[in-house]
Amino acid sequence: MYLPNNFELLITEANRLSLYDKMVQQLNKDLLLANIDLEFDELTLPTSLKLILQDTVYHLIQEKFSEYLNLLYIVDVSEKDIKAIDGNDTRRLSEDVTFLILKRIWQKVWYKSKY
Repeated sequence: MYLPNNFELLITEANRLSLYDKMVQQLNKDLLLANIDLEFDELTLPTSLKLILQDTVYHLIQEKFSEYLNLLYIVDVSEKDIKAIDGNDTRRLSEDVTFLILKRIWQKVWYKSKY
């Protein structure tokens, strides 16, 4: 399995394998399980999805930290990866966490498509 190391490569790979819509579905499922009031349409552009999710993550970090932790748990983002992020700048932190969330969603979708 190829794990992209940035958002653009992740979306390119998802589109190449025609799995972007499945990623949006999985993200919506995980957001619902985490009780986050956010849902994306499958036609949402990748950049819009990233920015909206990033704003949501930022808001959760700032104002609803327990819901933020719950989202990370539901999505199953690696604790090691989270600890490796520099948390001094909350905007940068939310951007990095958003990528980790999308990368984990990608892993789930890729495995489901292969097995």
